[in-house]
Parts: sequence; C-alpha cells; structure tokens
Amino acid sequence: MKDKKPIDCFQCKNFYVTWDANAPRGCKAFGFKTRRLPSEVVFESSGEECLMFKPKHPTPRKNPKKDGWIA
Repeated sequence: MKDKKPIDCFQCKNFYVTWDANAPRGCKAFGFKTRRLPSEVVFESSGEECLMFKPKHPTPRKNPKKDGWIA
C-alpha cells in the first residue's frame, strides 16, 4: 500500500459545499455530490487518485491603511 497522503479536497478549487444535507460535499470537475470526500469516491470507483485536483491559490490579504489603525 502507498504511504502517500490522500488528496485533501478542501484544498482543491473544484471542491464545494452544498446545501444538500444528504450530500454536503461536491466536485465541480466531475459534477457530483456526496457524503464523503469526493477524492475518496473517485479513488473507489476508478482505482486511481483524483487527476482533477487543482490547488487553491491563497487569497491575498487586503492591507489596512498604512497610516495606522483606527480604533
């Protein structure tokens, strides 16, 4: 068995949270919703790690005013 970490869908651009209580997680790349992590479903059905994983880019923080902060 591989010692690799499983793919973390929460770090993927294609992952989203749904309003469906029965299937709260979804994958935009493959177009499905599930109760489990989408990467687990992909691995179970195909036998391969998810090939559609795209890491999220960190969102740039907005700099507060350079004059200082206002209380």
